[in-house]
Amino acid sequence: MIPLADGNPTSRPPIVNRLLLLANLAIWLYTFSLTRDPARLQAFYDTYAFDWDTFSAAIGSGRFTFDALIPLVSHMFLHGGWLHVLGNMLYLWIFGDNVEDRLGSGRYLAFYLLCGVAAAIGQGLIAPAPLVGASGAIAGVLGAYLVMFPTQRIRTLIFLGIFITVVQLPALVVIGFWILIQVLSGAAEMRVSASQATEQVAYFAHVIGFISGVLLLLLLRPRRASRLR
Repeated sequence: MIPLADGNPTSRPPIVNRLLLLANLAIWLYTFSLTRDPARLQAFYDTYAFDWDTFSAAIGSGRFTFDALIPLVSHMFLHGGWLHVLGNMLYLWIFGDNVEDRLGSGRYLAFYLLCGVAAAIGQGLIAPAPLVGASGAIAGVLGAYLVMFPTQRIRTLIFLGIFITVVQLPALVVIGFWILIQVLSGAAEMRVSASQATEQVAYFAHVIGFISGVLLLLLLRPRRASRLR
């Protein structure tokens, strides 16, 4: 089940959402250019990926330095491959513009970054591992979209065995199915030991980011009276 588009117009250009898309793609292209120099590429990820053990050790010792805190944000703009970045940007493109439209650009930027930070810390507390990707922040966007537009129709690509079709489904079904898969996959991953797992997906970052998006929406969205004015 892959979302393709929604028919949910915005009242103003989603400037922040577009800038986030461009920043993610630009940084991915930069990291891709470093593949010819593996040592530089590894150093770049070591510096800007989020590592819970390094972060918690720094905070535990009272070292609230820029180097310790910046990975909380910078990890959201790093990705591990073409499918990783393009998949994330597809979801951000479809759902982020409407959330920004409702929150306003400034609130939306704060919302996005806070969801990403909460997702990284949540993943670190539950299943610590080096973390990259915008998935946690985008999961927050999905949570907010689901609360605000549960019945909005989403053009969705469905795979049914060897059959492929495009259908219109409500956001409640598309996003609800997505978060259900994250919860089930996270629970399954917890049963696989680190020695058995060859590659980990940060499912708990997705779940925590989603929950954070729902909760932060209640704090950050303009009150009804303000929207009417």
